[in-house]
Amino acid sequence: MVETYKEFERLHFILWKMGDLTVMNKRIGKLVLCLAISLGGTTALYQNTTQAAPAGGVSIVLDGYALPFPVEPVVMSGTTMVPFRAISEALGINVEWNQALKKITATKTDTAGTKVVTLTLGSKNAGVNGEVVKLGVAPQTIRNNTMIPLSFFGQQFGAGVAWDQATKTVSITSPKTDMYKLGFYALSSYSEISLLPSFDAVAFGWSGIDKSGQFTTTGTDFRWPQAAGDVTPESIISNAAAGGTAPYLMVFSGDTASELTKNLEDKVLQEQTITGIVDLATQKGFQGITLDLEGLGLTGDKAKVQADYNAFVKNLSQKAHAAGLKLTVILHPLNSSYKGYDYKTLGSLADDLVIMAYDYLKEKKIPEPMSLVDEGIRLALQQVSKDKLILGISVYSENETSVNSKVGLAKRYGLKGIAIWRVGLIGQPVWNEMGKSVEL
Repeated sequence: MVETYKEFERLHFILWKMGDLTVMNKRIGKLVLCLAISLGGTTALYQNTTQAAPAGGVSIVLDGYALPFPVEPVVMSGTTMVPFRAISEALGINVEWNQALKKITATKTDTAGTKVVTLTLGSKNAGVNGEVVKLGVAPQTIRNNTMIPLSFFGQQFGAGVAWDQATKTVSITSPKTDMYKLGFYALSSYSEISLLPSFDAVAFGWSGIDKSGQFTTTGTDFRWPQAAGDVTPESIISNAAAGGTAPYLMVFSGDTASELTKNLEDKVLQEQTITGIVDLATQKGFQGITLDLEGLGLTGDKAKVQADYNAFVKNLSQKAHAAGLKLTVILHPLNSSYKGYDYKTLGSLADDLVIMAYDYLKEKKIPEPMSLVDEGIRLALQQVSKDKLILGISVYSENETSVNSKVGLAKRYGLKGIAIWRVGLIGQPVWNEMGKSVEL
């Protein structure tokens, strides 16, 4: 059909240029007839097999971001039908297909328990934990995709479903999820110290690498804080641990003065640095180390930079694990300008990796572009297992409207969790909204 129509357009143009209208009219008459027969046959076939109408430009977003579909939603008897597997897998629901019985089984396990939903092609009887539930429209197959009523899905799996007539958009809100949460605590984070028990782990940014490449706790922005009466850095660490939040020592460095490069290339200096990090973390009661060494691979030999950093992390990983400490490594996203990070190797050395999916824009107070964050996650997943990946979210850039879209991406891809930069900047409106998406 498409080729016939293309031939029609091509011939029309050629003959018009030649001015031979008589020939043109005869040939066009035949082509129109063929095209009409082809279109008519195709339309009849579609109507007979699906008895459906396209959803008329309907778009579907999950947690504020478009959800790709293998086939477009259709409307059957006034009911919007969507590909079951596409939504289920985006929400972490296990889906199994029984070809012999033409039956699909979806299983979701969370803190509320396990729910098992069964659907059979052509049947309006669905099973929900063994009970029969009636459907308005039976599941159908369109181009090898099982289509089910969207409203039924939302009801059974706790997803919110809303319809915007003006934009013809179906908005799905994923159910609240219990996922790993890492918080960053800086020198000026004390105003929100009460939030610490809501995190599974907190990285305390109290150490770094100075301009000479030396490990230090007396830097300008990342240093060991002074005590304030009974409140000491040590008491904050011990209170966090007592409340069930694992305290991590965070080590920061940029490479603006080649301080990080100097450390990576000097084996003696590197050994001193790693020994200093592990000793401090052990002495102060930390349970892990968070390594945030930024700015590598913007220029120069990127392969060499990656190899040098791999060697550093391997050395640190061995000593940290021997001391009973976990290791988290924070990395620029793979779609950033910094190419000095070998995700695959680093993922094999560290307990988890944080994708620092922010600072894409020069303007820091604008929500990060969803498409770039999405791309950063997908590139990381090509190198590292999802259960080792944590999505970094800067609340300095996000707001109460956009933050859950970022959280939603972490949920959609089944990542280990989220990392929030930073405590002290979150604010109650953003915190309240996050509480609708994750268990805090």
